[in-house]
Amino acid sequence: MEKNKILVTRPQLPPLQEFIPLLEDIWDSRWLTNNGKYHQEFEKALATFLGVPYVSLFSNGTLALMAALQCLKIKGEVITTPYSFVATTHSLWWNGIKPVFVDIEADYCNLDIKLIEAAITPETTAILPVHVYGNPCDVEEIQNLADRYGLRVIYDAAHAFGVKYKGTSVLNYGDLSILSFHATKVFNTIEGGAIICHDLKTKKRIDYLKNFGIADETTVVAPGINAKMNELQAAYGLLQLKYFDSAIDGRQHITEKYRKGLQDIPGVRYLENPVDVDYNYSYFPIFIDKSELGSSRDDVYEELKNNNIYGRRYFYPLISEFPAYRGLPSAKGLDIAHEISRQVICLPLYPDLADEVVERIVSIIEGMVRVKARVSHLKVYSQIKRNIE
Repeated sequence: MEKNKILVTRPQLPPLQEFIPLLEDIWDSRWLTNNGKYHQEFEKALATFLGVPYVSLFSNGTLALMAALQCLKIKGEVITTPYSFVATTHSLWWNGIKPVFVDIEADYCNLDIKLIEAAITPETTAILPVHVYGNPCDVEEIQNLADRYGLRVIYDAAHAFGVKYKGTSVLNYGDLSILSFHATKVFNTIEGGAIICHDLKTKKRIDYLKNFGIADETTVVAPGINAKMNELQAAYGLLQLKYFDSAIDGRQHITEKYRKGLQDIPGVRYLENPVDVDYNYSYFPIFIDKSELGSSRDDVYEELKNNNIYGRRYFYPLISEFPAYRGLPSAKGLDIAHEISRQVICLPLYPDLADEVVERIVSIIEGMVRVKARVSHLKVYSQIKRNIE
């Protein structure tokens, strides 16, 4: 990797000197996996830290989502968003479930609550919304719909670690919520994930499912899979919790610096913090209006790359455009999702991103406006010259 390359994210790591004693303890015990000491401690610490009843740790967020669907015995059709990472819909496919796409709203890129009800059919069994960029969905209206039609709600909360809505964890909404602890996330265990549930009976079922369905030495109660988090990742995660709040402070600083620098640039829109939300500043997406900026999203994306800055068009293409899903009837239309997908770039954001890098990124984007102004000036000048002649 080039030394000066600025990537869209950079994983937060705990101090190595604090991790070494935990590794030595694991080495001494030789207990590497299967619900060891650190696994148990991490689950309890996470539940307390997040303000949720029960946490079941997983080796990654995708397996957690697949197990959540199994846990609730979801079948038939599930309403979901085309504007997410492919794991959201892949988890449905692996469970033999038909995804039904609904368009998003432009303000925060979440499922448009006004369109969900029309997509419900006799085959619909659940709604799988995503808290995109950590912005909570309309959780109250989604629950009202689910209650009215007898549907389950599973939230893909991969972006929403630490997010609170009206003073409580957004993970407490729905039947289950799924977290990802991938290295790119605001909180990471290198790889990892979790299911948040509300009662001990459900947690026990989830724990069976992630461990081959094994209840004891001679009893297998369900056809489970192997999706357990190991001791090294659990110990790492325990350390990460100590530094999460300071990491959020750093992310907030960078976010506010971006907002201040970009606020007066025509054709550049960014998301404000949602109302009643304690936000985690997990991403900083901007949306480019070519008619205003004078340059397209891809023009800006390539110009940043030319300057060794690697944003990400997140999410582009839409899930509904991939071969496995584009033949579905619900993959058609989705006008807002398509428009947002064509406009979005997530800019680099991590706690130790230097202020001068943020300023350079803003300057590059601002320079795209000046290009437009120069071109317009030349056109006007050429027209005046032709009129004189």
